[in-house]
Amino acid sequence: MGESNQTPLERLESMKAQARMGGGEKRMDAQHAKGKLTARERIDLLLDPGSFEEMGMLVTHRSTLFGLDKQQFLGDGVVTGYGTVNGRLVYVFSQD
Repeated sequence: MGESNQTPLERLESMKAQARMGGGEKRMDAQHAKGKLTARERIDLLLDPGSFEEMGMLVTHRSTLFGLDKQQFLGDGVVTGYGTVNGRLVYVFSQD
């Protein structure tokens, strides 16, 4: 379904799915090839199951230097939010 045919809710869900992929499958595979977990995988290991609430998932940078105006990633490479560890509220961030 093309972007122009999507409802606003479908577009939002599409953007969230894209953000969850970080820099894309290729970058996720590169992290795994180095024996590393992705930012979201590390957060999932730290927090109590099902407690993570992500914030800023759709944020992008505004920089135009060094060709960054041609590279936009939702979340801007940082995963932020809150959840619980052993039932205690904590705020977390992680970046790849």
